[in-house]
Amino acid sequence: MNAPLKPGSMEIDYTSKDGCDTMATLFRQRCKKYGKRTAHREKDLGIWNAYSWDDYYNHAKWIGLGLISLGLKRGDVISILSEDNKEWLYFDLAAVCMGAITSGVYTTDAASQLAYLVNDSGTSFLIVENDEQLDKFLEARADMPGLKKVIVIDRDGLRDFQDDMVMFADELYALGRVEEEKNPELFDQEIDLAKPDDIRMLIYTSGTTGRPKGAMITHTNMIFQINSVYQLLHGSEDDEQLCFLPLCHVLERLFSVDSQIAMGSTVNFAESPETVFENLQEVSPHVFVAVPRLWEKIYSRLQILRKEATAIGRWAFDKAIDAGTKRAEYLMDGEAVPTGVALRYRFWDFVVLGNLRRMIGMDRIIRGASGAAPISPELLKWFWAIGVPVLEGFGMTESGGVATINTIKHNKIGTIGVTLPGAETRISKEGEIQLKGLHVFKGYWNKPEQTAETMTEDGWLKTGDMGSVDNQGYFTITGRIKDIIITAGGKNITPAEIESALKFSPYISDAVVIGDKRKYLTCLVMIDQENVENFAQEKQIPFSDFASLCAAPEVVELIGTDVAAVNKQFARVEQIKEFRLIDILLTAEDEELTPTMKLKRGFVESRHKGLIDSMY
Repeated sequence: MNAPLKPGSMEIDYTSKDGCDTMATLFRQRCKKYGKRTAHREKDLGIWNAYSWDDYYNHAKWIGLGLISLGLKRGDVISILSEDNKEWLYFDLAAVCMGAITSGVYTTDAASQLAYLVNDSGTSFLIVENDEQLDKFLEARADMPGLKKVIVIDRDGLRDFQDDMVMFADELYALGRVEEEKNPELFDQEIDLAKPDDIRMLIYTSGTTGRPKGAMITHTNMIFQINSVYQLLHGSEDDEQLCFLPLCHVLERLFSVDSQIAMGSTVNFAESPETVFENLQEVSPHVFVAVPRLWEKIYSRLQILRKEATAIGRWAFDKAIDAGTKRAEYLMDGEAVPTGVALRYRFWDFVVLGNLRRMIGMDRIIRGASGAAPISPELLKWFWAIGVPVLEGFGMTESGGVATINTIKHNKIGTIGVTLPGAETRISKEGEIQLKGLHVFKGYWNKPEQTAETMTEDGWLKTGDMGSVDNQGYFTITGRIKDIIITAGGKNITPAEIESALKFSPYISDAVVIGDKRKYLTCLVMIDQENVENFAQEKQIPFSDFASLCAAPEVVELIGTDVAAVNKQFARVEQIKEFRLIDILLTAEDEELTPTMKLKRGFVESRHKGLIDSMY
């Protein structure tokens, strides 16, 4: 394998992009450059509509000036409670340009959680998408006395609604236009006041341990990310992207907002998390950033399609995957593909794989990326085999999104890649991955003690992840420090690798390995509803609901077969002795799942204690 790019090996000013040292000035520059070019597309009544960079700039300007007329001051916090859409970005960049700070709120949060976030951040203005999200404010309004105004994006269902605290986005635009007529230079003047160390956004952690904390991400953090990441990854103004992860999440904010501004690419908004697969087919993006759960779901869908194909179809599918795998092994090692292997792949790509990529909306893909949680190495190899290079990276909210990354040319499956150029990564004496550089956040909002706890005395950010690094600079995560299992026999086990192997099964959506202070390992499994239902219908297994599906002996046996197959990959002490199926269908509204669909180990172990105890 070719040696990766060494951190800091390229002479570059990481603190500015094209002469701009804040996202506010970069946004203005890009909008003036691209003008009538398409910045965003959004689907309405089945039709994709295009919105230009001029639209982006003008709406951000009217929002910003409108908020100033309502009393907005530099440093104020604006909270946005909405699904992904162009207005989310309009309000976000309005805040950036006016020196305010945006804080996103997940649409799955309850009214009480909204009140906590609004109060903790000291939010002045709350933006809600529609009547459903407005109801959360109305339910908890007495608990949010510091709010100045609530602004609703979508009027549907609220035509006759009136409340002194509530106004609508079109009314705010009108205020902004009036303010612009009074003071046409004000928006530019506010942009010019931005400083690199100003807080560009607040990103609240998921709160798996205690209350969520607001991580302060600065302009410098994001300018560094743009300069560093795109030394290693492809980026072009001709790229089409699909935005579907919550914009409250640092990963989506980095790639669909700040990186998009820097590259001048086009962002397409998924209609909802439920329509991602259909929207992928319609958009066919060049770059696609997702969490492991979605990559697993695509793989599962294609495996079910293979199973439903004719005998000849299954034979052709397997031959094509075999040809793709042999080619991928050379590509992933950074080696030239032998002529014979390349020709065989080209044939099967024409016959099968090209159609496969078109089917999932990845026929134009240049690179995919996976982050936010570990992903199975076998799953990555499979996507490379079908001609979809998916790259695994690592980062966290507190590192502005990305800290290490694999690239197309320098990719080592099973690792999280190499350190971003211009940054540093080390393994501490205790085995923890730690970070230093311009990507490290400013601290937690109004929480200096917790900020100090996450930093070492010599200024390194503690990630909470155990890891290792090889002699080529590739880092590997071995597990979360707080998740390490110490069995009754004293064996230290990191469950992440076992859980990733289990999730490679098309029938397993998620898994939590249990065993701390116990004699052996067990596992709680969340099945993939769609694929297991298809299996049950095919085998004529009766079930009436999700619980009865999980209780069916044939389903338990199906999962048991996959657990047994995974056990063969691990030493005896690391093997799963017993498992149980979680018979409750979890969604992002449930406390056990984060908004990016990761199981929260602590909540799961607490809620299903009886199920766990039954295995011992």
